[in-house]
Amino acid sequence: MPARLEGPSLVVGMYAFIVAFAGVAGALIGTFAPDLLGTELDPVALFGIFEIQPTPVGLAVYGMVTIALLLGIPLALVVYVSNRFDDDAV
Repeated sequence: MPARLEGPSLVVGMYAFIVAFAGVAGALIGTFAPDLLGTELDPVALFGIFEIQPTPVGLAVYGMVTIALLLGIPLALVVYVSNRFDDDAV
């Protein structure tokens, strides 16, 4: 198997793909949802603090930041724990 398809590079690639997909999905929702629903979308609150308008760019940013943090924090914890503890100790 090529080195780019295994280990940390595979995980980082999947992470980047999922975050980008969330951005595309947010942009599509911001573009087409008002027409399909027949009503305007309500603003969303990022972390309950920052109000983001439901434009295609706003919803793309909201989706990317939310998914990046929801997946990135546990991923960073896994990397930290796996680097801190030795495999031979088990």
